Order: sequence, then C-alpha cells, then structure tokens
Amino acid sequence: MCQDQGSHHESSCSCSGMPMRRFLQPCLLLLLHRRSTHGYDLIQNLGEFGFSSGETDPGTVYRHLRKMEEEKLVTSAWDTDQGGPAKRLYQITGEGEEILHAWAVTLNGNKQRIEDFLVKYKTQFPGQ
Repeated sequence: MCQDQGSHHESSCSCSGMPMRRFLQPCLLLLLHRRSTHGYDLIQNLGEFGFSSGETDPGTVYRHLRKMEEEKLVTSAWDTDQGGPAKRLYQITGEGEEILHAWAVTLNGNKQRIEDFLVKYKTQFPGQ
C-alpha cells in the first residue's frame, strides 16, 4: 500500500504495509464467498483488492487459510476430481460469513477515520 514518497522510505520502514496486515483475511473470505476454490486461485485474485502481483507471499496466504480453518471460518477438502495432483478446495463456513460481515462494519468505520485523517493531513501538508 505504501508508495515510495520520501527519501527515508524503504521496504523495511515501520510504515510499510502496517495498516493492511490483517486485511488479507476479509479479502480471502470475500473471494471464498463468491465460490469455493483452491489457494492458488485465491492468490491470483487478490489483485482485485489492490494487492500487486508478488506482493503477497503464497506461504502467507496458506498460513491465513490454515488459521481460518482452525477458527472454523473456512473448511477444506482434497480435490482429486481434476487431472494432476490433488489440491485443497477451500470453502467459507457460516461462521466465516459472520466474520466477513463484521469485517465490513469495521472497515466501513475505518474508512471514515482514514478519510478524516487524510483531509487533515492534506490541510497541513498541501504539497504532498
């Protein structure tokens, strides 16, 4: 999410990616609400939410999926119907839908806070 806007900015900067760390969960849940699918497909579709190609490590996505499965937000089963090696097919649960709705409420509230912050920031730093 951060764009290289200043001379201090590097990928290890404390502001790099911080606000969006947990944003991966609602994105995955929303993709799974659309349809059950494999992890690779989820990774490919994260661009719909502003994640650039290669920004999200596949291992991070699979860790999120495992954690969400432990929390009963998603289920998975081996898909052996298609040719090639078996793949896990992920599906959102009722609990996952409830959490997705809660995320939408939280994100909507945060959207207003972020917009308010940016208005004040632009007032104080008009050239940025």
